[in-house]
Amino acid sequence: MLRIFYSIIFYLLSPLVVLRLAYRAQKNHAYRHRIKERFGLFTAPKLKRPIWLHAASVGETMAAVPLVRSLQEEFPDQDIVVTSQSPTGSERVRTLFGESVFHVYAPYDIPGCIKRFLSRVQPVMLIILETELWPNMVYYSKKQGASVILASARLSAKSAKGYQRVLPLVGPMFQQLDAVAAQNEVSAERFRMLGVLNDRISVTSNLKFDFVIDDKIIHEAKKLRADIGIQRRVWVGASTHSGEEEVLLATHKKLLERFPAALLI
Repeated sequence: MLRIFYSIIFYLLSPLVVLRLAYRAQKNHAYRHRIKERFGLFTAPKLKRPIWLHAASVGETMAAVPLVRSLQEEFPDQDIVVTSQSPTGSERVRTLFGESVFHVYAPYDIPGCIKRFLSRVQPVMLIILETELWPNMVYYSKKQGASVILASARLSAKSAKGYQRVLPLVGPMFQQLDAVAAQNEVSAERFRMLGVLNDRISVTSNLKFDFVIDDKIIHEAKKLRADIGIQRRVWVGASTHSGEEEVLLATHKKLLERFPAALLI
């Protein structure tokens, strides 16, 4: 019942979702393209018992590489469908996998959008990376007969507390998961507290540790390190959020007092 209420709220807020998309398009023109896909409107090729892999962010897409390769080797007669939410994620999918997978933007978690997506793809399995869980995505995938797996699953204390506040809504979603491959025992325990059955949880570490860097990238990295200077102290601020760059710059300013040649990337 609460999922229905959640869906009604999502329908009512859909104009704001479109406005947010338009706002993003002002900063990044790539958001203007393929908008229909986000509403489940696209033409899919003829797919053979497809496995749907949802990797929301660029980081999750990178982490998905060894998983996708393994799936392609293990199930050569099945197609892989990869969804993402941002243009940068979409570009990484195309760069990493080319035509070996079918890529489309993930549908909004509105019943109509999800149903249209599922009717076009008809997956036999849905694999969600990390914590990108959506009630309607899970509910309608299960209703269609697909298994739902949460891979490289992680759950922070803050997120777990947030889910606890709306447990009547998300509890059924967690109970519907067929398997959860948690990054560590702490996350596994949090999933148990949210209703995932114990025999469906295993600890398998983080998929990102399985990523194999291409030899060409390693070669380029070594060349860059040589150009910078082997002995030079270098540190990297990556995947930063708003406000964190200022902290990094202030810290770097202090480091320069002790290490004048230090480099911040």
